Amino acid sequence: MNLLGLVAVRDSKVPAGPALVVAPAQWSAFLSGLKDGTPGV
Repeated sequence: MNLLGLVAVRDSKVPAGPALVVAPAQWSAFLSGLKDGTPGV
């Protein structure tokens, strides 16, 4: 699947299931929030 620079996230237990698709900047912000312990992430 070619998503033209987007990030697709799937449930590893259901690899053929739907994907959550986000822009790279959103994914990066999400990961940064997890690392920093940002509330609400």
